Amino acid sequence: MQRWRGLEAVPPGWGRCVVTIGVFDGVHRGHRMLIDRAVRRARERGLPAVVVTFDPHPAELIRPGTHPARLSTLDRRAELIADAGADVFCVIPFTEQLSTMEPAGFAHEILVDRLHAAEVVVGSNFTFGHRAAGDVTVLAELGRRFGFTTEALDLMSDDGADGSLGSVTFSSTYIRSCIDAGAVRDAAHALGRWHRVDGVIVHGHKRGRDLGFPTANVACPPYTAIPADGVYAGWFGIGDRRLKAAISVGTNPTFAGRVRTVEAYVLDVDEDFYGHEVRVEFVARLRGQEHYDGVEPLIAQMHRDVDRTREILTASGSASGPDDEPDGAARALPDGSD
Repeated sequence: MQRWRGLEAVPPGWGRCVVTIGVFDGVHRGHRMLIDRAVRRARERGLPAVVVTFDPHPAELIRPGTHPARLSTLDRRAELIADAGADVFCVIPFTEQLSTMEPAGFAHEILVDRLHAAEVVVGSNFTFGHRAAGDVTVLAELGRRFGFTTEALDLMSDDGADGSLGSVTFSSTYIRSCIDAGAVRDAAHALGRWHRVDGVIVHGHKRGRDLGFPTANVACPPYTAIPADGVYAGWFGIGDRRLKAAISVGTNPTFAGRVRTVEAYVLDVDEDFYGHEVRVEFVARLRGQEHYDGVEPLIAQMHRDVDRTREILTASGSASGPDDEPDGAARALPDGSD
């Protein structure tokens, strides 16, 4: 897959293509539906499929200080979009000038003049142009004027991870709310895989090692969507390895901590991961963050957390998400965890 940064990266002589456009944070199941459709239409027409996104997030410019939590880094988005079969991942810098373009100018300059779109695939809630003045009806009208067709797909929804939530529409906003509440299983159901944070291992207070549970402290990029405080069962990825881990998110209240951290205790491995880039996937929430009167009850609880983590991850095998779990894995999740 080609990666373009800015429309200036479009190669000379670029021909027609099929485009899908959006922020695509998380590349969740609803996003995949759009990308899959664009790729399928491109193959049918013998054209390349181009996925267009923006960086930074438009909210960062339009409403400074309200940047939504980020479900995936830009590099991670590129990986997931490449896996979906797209031919080009085009990242357009979201600038003040772009934010004030009228819908007709946006469509003509970006979709027609630069990308030569033959067809544009979007979600039914797609908006574009200054103050989101353009919608799918406007886009279709502009397509008839400028020579491209438009297909708008209804948003994907279902009854949640276990059918108990009622009908939910898959969106990045919904997934962020799940993660913020610690409902990582529901988030994974909408994502189509476990929610993951990426980061670099940094030095911590080394309290875990003193307690017999040495942890890897993960420094995540700004705006990363980190689950609610608590303890989770999950996977710790480094290089091509994927290891079982009990993950703590919070401020370590037993030690009067103030800084919120992500710490992973990697099961059955005693290595120094300092300085390495790692991936942490959240499978199940075991419990909330708790204060203990002394280290002995804390250590006893940590042993229980590790045992529960091993049980859950052994049941789920190496599954990449809840829909991939073998029979019985879902039942291994803690009652009421998500």
